[in-house]
Amino acid sequence: MRLQTSLLKSACVLAIVFAACLSTTAQNRKFNSRGNTLIADQFNNRVIEVDPRGNIVWQFGLGPTDFSPASIIGVNDAQRVGALTLMAGTGTPGGQPEAPNCSDPNGCPDNRVLLVDRVGRILWQYGQFGVTGAGPDQLNTPVQNTWIPGGHILITDQANERIIEVNLAKQIVWQYGTTGVSGNGPEQLNNPNCAELLENGHVLICDENNNRAIEVTRAGQIIWQYGSGDPNISDPVSGVAFASRLENGHTLITDSNHARAVEIDQDQNVVWEYFTNTDTNSNQRGGTGPLPTRAVRLRNGHTLISDQYNHRVIEVNHDKQIVRTFGKINSLGYNAQSVAHGGLNSPYDAKRIGDYTGLTPPFADDFGDR
Repeated sequence: MRLQTSLLKSACVLAIVFAACLSTTAQNRKFNSRGNTLIADQFNNRVIEVDPRGNIVWQFGLGPTDFSPASIIGVNDAQRVGALTLMAGTGTPGGQPEAPNCSDPNGCPDNRVLLVDRVGRILWQYGQFGVTGAGPDQLNTPVQNTWIPGGHILITDQANERIIEVNLAKQIVWQYGTTGVSGNGPEQLNNPNCAELLENGHVLICDENNNRAIEVTRAGQIIWQYGSGDPNISDPVSGVAFASRLENGHTLITDSNHARAVEIDQDQNVVWEYFTNTDTNSNQRGGTGPLPTRAVRLRNGHTLISDQYNHRVIEVNHDKQIVRTFGKINSLGYNAQSVAHGGLNSPYDAKRIGDYTGLTPPFADDFGDR
């Protein structure tokens, strides 16, 4: 009976998702409009959607002082699924300078992946608020989530050292990485930070503290790697925070500890790079720069970069010129109306609504229109 109930709930969620997708064009034009940007405003404990001028048209989360289940604590990732929003509640570590309202020295956990509708209702979640674990329906520092065609979700369960694929009945149907084991051997990861499903069915994984991006088959075989695979060797990349495979076969990597986004070709030659710490006002945090956490290519050829500790999201053209900014360089804040000139706190992720260039589209028909 319990299985039947679970499957019924899963079918209902899928029906809601597809209805939300089909009804997108009927929405208020300000919400879920192509050209808007979805931002995971990490230590403001919220996900926001902003229009091209930076005006906030949608928000989930109550701000930097709220650590209740009504917010998304220390959010690291968000994506739009139809008119619904999938987001990863990573939690806030203790002693985080940008989050002084988290007064517990052990941190303020969230440990949920949420799917919410436009009015903020939670339609589905994996993980339990404030519960840290590796058992059924438990996570430990989920840093990224990817809705994949068919209604499954790839979750980067960072502190559990694994990538898991979960169905809507909350069953783990695939896993890479040995739960709770940190390493760089077979089926081992070291602080993974992202996972994207590729069109060929393989999974592209950011093995952050092993300083590499890897492509693995469903059988768990590594067939492509860029980076040392050694936590002690930081060349050519260090702290791989995100990676995406572009249509031309190139790979765009967020080389966080080198404060850059870098694009490599199929022969692993660098064909484009952008450093986020060259401005005189840049946050030289720990001597490593502002640690960008997400770089995604846009349909117009520009690159959208979440410049985390510079507290801004920037859109950079191929000539390395900043053509749009949300937030203000090295100036954290909170603003409930607009982030045009500030009002972000360590934004970890940003994506353009309706633009899946290099990313896993939530619906199979969109794979050819990214």
